[in-house]
Amino acid sequence: MTPLTIIRGDATSPQSKGVKVIAHVCNDIGGWGKGFVLAVSRRWPKPERDYRAWHRGRAGNDFGLGAVRLVQVLPDTWVANMIGQRGIKRGSSGPPIRYDAVQRCLTTLADRATELGASVHMPRIGCGLAGGRWERIEPLIADALCARNIPVTVYDHD
Repeated sequence: MTPLTIIRGDATSPQSKGVKVIAHVCNDIGGWGKGFVLAVSRRWPKPERDYRAWHRGRAGNDFGLGAVRLVQVLPDTWVANMIGQRGIKRGSSGPPIRYDAVQRCLTTLADRATELGASVHMPRIGCGLAGGRWERIEPLIADALCARNIPVTVYDHD
């Protein structure tokens, strides 16, 4: 099992050589405009465009909780848009995070990272606007990625 690494820095500037996947959690209503996605969009417009088109075409594709789309932004770098939150507001069912959907996303991400021979880089996914708790997210990452010997770096922004 590869240990999870947590460092200070910017997840949109992965600190490793080789192929990299930058993973983050998106909502299931097509909203892209707050949180980590702003940093993604400042560097690359393609992940946002792809997410919005994926949402618009949802009647005929797999857009929904637990789905993942990888968008290539550089020859050696991909962004994984992972649908792991229901809506954007805290409601009677609690925060928007859906741990089961995040788990499904991470399993798919592990398959794709293995195919690409990639390391995975992320902020503390699901713990910002989605309202998730790191003590519930970290074991999901360990089980899905670290247990398959995929190097994972989590970035705490300064």
